[in-house]
Amino acid sequence: QLDIVSPFQLYFHPTLIFKNLQLWRLITNFCFFGTFGFNFFFNMVFNYRYCRMLEENSFRGRTSDFALMFIFGGCFMTLAGLFVNMVFLSQAFTIMIVYVWSRRNPFIRMNFFGLLTFQAPYLPWVLMAFSFLLGNVIIVDAMGIAAGHVYYFLEDVFPRQRNGFR
Repeated sequence: QLDIVSPFQLYFHPTLIFKNLQLWRLITNFCFFGTFGFNFFFNMVFNYRYCRMLEENSFRGRTSDFALMFIFGGCFMTLAGLFVNMVFLSQAFTIMIVYVWSRRNPFIRMNFFGLLTFQAPYLPWVLMAFSFLLGNVIIVDAMGIAAGHVYYFLEDVFPRQRNGFR
């Protein structure tokens, strides 16, 4: 590790953000994935893969909508972070991206470590169960799933309802 920036300068802390006006913490808490290890690698691969697939398929030619999804998810998780004591929201952000991709690609079959085969909409839930088995706090994954679901509902489900609007 280079130790150029300390995680203590990046984490989400409402008092430091709103009273000391350290506004960068609103963004930087989504950028820290921990020290180099399995969790770091997992988050980097999933962010790259599912962001790329969303951008190339669901958001093709709609860059502003893609950015708006990021902003919506960030705002949703930041508000939720005020009530749940979490200092880094990067894994929740990753799960949100995976959730949106999985709901927009419901017929893709997934294979988890060669042990489990399932349809794409179950991927966030499988990842949450795996996170639980690794001993991680699953509230992080639940926040990502909630943010992804609210975005998916408002963007893809509600506009198709009888009185829905776009």
